[in-house]
Amino acid sequence: MKQAVHFGAGNIGRGFIGALFSKSDYHVTFVDVADQIIDKLNEEKTYQVNLAQAEPESITIEHVSGVNNMKDEAGVIEAVGQATYLTTAIGPNILPRIAPLIAKAITERLQATDEKLYVIACENQIGATDILKKYIFDNLEEETKNKLDGNVYFFNSAVDRIVPIQDSSSLDVLVEPYYEWVVETTETIPPVEGMTIVEDLAPFIERKLFTVNTGHAVIAYLGYLAGKPTIDQTLADSEIEDQVRETLKETGAYLVKEYGLDEDEHLAYINKNIERFKNSYLNDGVTRVGRAPIRKLGPDDRLVRPATQAQKAGLPYTYLAKAIAAALAFDNPEDEDAVKIQAMIQENGPATVLKEISGLDADSEITQEVIRQYEALKA
Repeated sequence: MKQAVHFGAGNIGRGFIGALFSKSDYHVTFVDVADQIIDKLNEEKTYQVNLAQAEPESITIEHVSGVNNMKDEAGVIEAVGQATYLTTAIGPNILPRIAPLIAKAITERLQATDEKLYVIACENQIGATDILKKYIFDNLEEETKNKLDGNVYFFNSAVDRIVPIQDSSSLDVLVEPYYEWVVETTETIPPVEGMTIVEDLAPFIERKLFTVNTGHAVIAYLGYLAGKPTIDQTLADSEIEDQVRETLKETGAYLVKEYGLDEDEHLAYINKNIERFKNSYLNDGVTRVGRAPIRKLGPDDRLVRPATQAQKAGLPYTYLAKAIAAALAFDNPEDEDAVKIQAMIQENGPATVLKEISGLDADSEITQEVIRQYEALKA
């Protein structure tokens, strides 16, 4: 049977990428450090993916197993040695931690076979596979690097599926019906159900990041400040929905100008995604969606990058500045990043956060607008 190795046995891994491999007749070996999940995968060897919609629908996922990479490096190396695909869905910050083991596995694989291996990091990060590749290369001998060409391929991708936090005692996963997995390559690669191949990923990944991820974050931060528990309940507030739509019109103006997208089609894409966010069957909490604000406020992430790109293009960014301000005001005491940001603000003010985390100079127009919006929100 065809083999795939997927790093990350969480809800996204099981409910999205791993599920697509299973439906494409691959055996999926999930690699993770969570003993409970790994043990269940090896015991039960199957689980259900449930669609969050009015009419209940479940998909049975089979041909799965698990390996704990902290306890069984040899098992991971063996699985990678037999795999056609190696994918990840673990969060960009974890990529450097798994790279040494992947490098070791690739080194042993190249000594044993010349079968092709396709590596794809399925993360909410521009160029995530390029980032993973660099970390892997940092752990490879020069002799091994010279053997990679024609044997190991690295493809960037864009992924999109909402998977809320849920009961961790079961392997079953609740996901929204909609999904998109776009992979950038000019190579002919083994087909996977649900995978779309494109030659240029940039328009797809930026359209997704600056519509879906930006929109989701804006709803979460505005909803948190308004005392709303979930994403759908936040959007039931028409004033917040209007703010979200206006924010996405600002990101959309940049995308239309940068990539020549059709303006009407992109507005329809914005509206379609706002309707996705209203799915009450997901019951998605604002604190889950807003978590890890340090990463979300990064210079190349969903809030700051579209604002800086809009400014460079001479386009408006007022609503984006308010979204950044709302992220600064996200003071969830259970979120480690939020606690750090609040401590930084209390000690040195919001401009310091924007400088150190977002790469924005204190005297920049964006910083000044964000601070103005922040002070209005706090008032």
